[in-house]
Amino acid sequence: MVINVGLLGLGTVGSGTAKILLDPAHRHPLVSRLALAKVGVRSLDKPRPVDIPADHLTTDLESIVSDPSIDIVVELIGGLEPARSLILKAISHGKHVVTANKAVIARYGDEIFTAANAAGVYVLLEAAVGGGIPVVQPLKQALGVNHIHAVTGIINGTTNYILTRMQQEGGDFEAILADAQRLGYAEADPSADVDGLDAADKIAILASLAFGGRIKLSEVYSEGIRHVTAADITYANRLGFVIKLLAIARRCPPDPKAAAATESGNEPVDELQLRVHPTLVPEAHPLATVNDVYNAILVEGDPIGQVMFFGPGAGEGPTASAVVSDIINIAATLISSQATTITPQTANPLLACTHQHYCKVSPMADLVSRFYLRLLAEDQPGVIGKLGLCFGRHHVSLESIVQIGMRDHRAEIVIVSHEVTEANFQTALDEIREFPEISSVPSVLRVL
Repeated sequence: MVINVGLLGLGTVGSGTAKILLDPAHRHPLVSRLALAKVGVRSLDKPRPVDIPADHLTTDLESIVSDPSIDIVVELIGGLEPARSLILKAISHGKHVVTANKAVIARYGDEIFTAANAAGVYVLLEAAVGGGIPVVQPLKQALGVNHIHAVTGIINGTTNYILTRMQQEGGDFEAILADAQRLGYAEADPSADVDGLDAADKIAILASLAFGGRIKLSEVYSEGIRHVTAADITYANRLGFVIKLLAIARRCPPDPKAAAATESGNEPVDELQLRVHPTLVPEAHPLATVNDVYNAILVEGDPIGQVMFFGPGAGEGPTASAVVSDIINIAATLISSQATTITPQTANPLLACTHQHYCKVSPMADLVSRFYLRLLAEDQPGVIGKLGLCFGRHHVSLESIVQIGMRDHRAEIVIVSHEVTEANFQTALDEIREFPEISSVPSVLRVL
């Protein structure tokens, strides 16, 4: 039995995928059962890094998703449209889908997986998060027997590259971003990366898998790295931390009301924290040494404890590896059943999306965290005492408050809090911003 694959897009990842499919030697035997039947491209005349027979190429992408001979459609064109429409059309024609498109899945996963379940087809997305790092299938399969407590990751290579260089060179954000753009590590418009939006897409997907529920992307708090300065990198280092852009999905601590609901026979509803922001990470933490463009995802659960997935988060080879791993997972199921279609009743629950409900996401105001704060104040007696009193009034306990030195003729003060609620800290900070002695508040960062 041969499985016919239709490929949408022949860019970097598409070319890498085609290379694997056209060269099955020394790979898993299932790769030799895959036939690259059609490839959708924007232009037929463009030179290509992989030799595709001319009669396999087409600019009519819709003809691929509706072709009755195609068993699996691989969407690698990126963006929201026409990717979303093509995926849905492929599903409506009974095609299984493999995609690397985290933006589409994070925004339209509800629509896509509902359609896939109704049609009895699989939609797999290993390459959507972490490039070549196998994390999606492990969360669905190998780690599926665990009660997952948290997923914490460095899942954007561009921001990790910038922060690594800021740490190693003492440079500021803007200059290193410009250099990253010149080297091809950052896009001409870097907003999705440096503002945390790309990481938000990815943590929404990981949270959905880890906690068995659908996620509304709008409920994922997102904050980027534009305001992180060389001074913050230096002070973090003095305190025993490095600064990383972390994507965090974590179960909230048990609520006494939930326990009461359990005792009364009702099913408790877990709440999740879903957030992306620059974070002070202790130097001894496993994620602290993940540098440059590499990604890492730390999963904590019961009974496994901690397990970390590390590797290249992007690139032709790593991402294509993840794409083809999804293709052969579907192919293995089809070959073993000797059928190219399945019914909702016979779907493999380790491949299909089985959860229907939405996870409840806790508001950021309820988050309990430590904070790092850097501010500039007039160099006069009583300022530090006034700050301490203000925080105390709002139930913010301070671990340290020190004057580091002078900057721009003003005293530079660095504060680290104990664990406090976001709401209390931000309320105190709003009051402090209005103090006549406070010139500015350059940095507010959370501490892991």
